[in-house]
Amino acid sequence: MIRQAVPSDEPEVRTCAEQAYARYVPAMGRKPAPMVADFAAQIADGHVYVATDDKGGFEGFIVFYAEDGHVMLENVAVLPSAAGRGVGKRLIAFCEDTARQRGFGAVHLYTNEKMIENLSIYPRLGYVEVGRRTEAGFNRVYFEKSLA
Repeated sequence: MIRQAVPSDEPEVRTCAEQAYARYVPAMGRKPAPMVADFAAQIADGHVYVATDDKGGFEGFIVFYAEDGHVMLENVAVLPSAAGRGVGKRLIAFCEDTARQRGFGAVHLYTNEKMIENLSIYPRLGYVEVGRRTEAGFNRVYFEKSLA
């Protein structure tokens, strides 16, 4: 099940981000941006959704919001214990479906160039690389997907 996050979800969201992104710290030489995000504010703004298993156990989360005529998918993370079960794909599909329902024609996202597997996952999900740039000291790769 996927539902909107509530304030009491913040500790699990933070733990998930820390566990999902910790493996990138050595390659990047610092914590990835999602490890230091203000999840309490993002939850309060209604931008965070959580995935749970059949028993209500936390499995992962996604952060997305409307921005300049499209939806920005800022973060998707899955607990390592739930990896390989399609949770991430379900969360991304939920984002895309929500964007369509709200009348948006595209989803944009970015990933760090050191997150090599993402560079192949997103194209398989229909995303097209549209640019690379450095922001806040992070080397980011930008993708877009048309929902038309």
